[in-house]
Amino acid sequence: MSRPKCCRHVCGVPDKNYFKPRGIPASDLEEVVLNLDEYETIRLADYEQLYQEEAADRMNISRQTFGRIIEAAHKKIADVLINGKALKIEGGEVTLDETKPCGHGKRRKTGRDNQSRG
Repeated sequence: MSRPKCCRHVCGVPDKNYFKPRGIPASDLEEVVLNLDEYETIRLADYEQLYQEEAADRMNISRQTFGRIIEAAHKKIADVLINGKALKIEGGEVTLDETKPCGHGKRRKTGRDNQSRG
């Protein structure tokens, strides 16, 4: 018997929840659904650049669970980009956590921020 899922906290639902390649009608595209918990892992790890441990804590899940979720999210996003599919963000078993600020635009400072690109 498997363990029950922990309640996964997400900051909110994105305003824009559908993306598709330009010039192709949506009815002609295969659609990939990115669950809200997968979206939240991408936001925390890739956009906010948090370490997985801290991001997992914000979502009220283990670091290992966070790793599994973000791996699935990365695979779905790669499928969308490589195969020209539509991406829909919705659903999943989550709880909106409005007590914690989303922190859009805040980034963890890394050594990469100070390196010159060239």
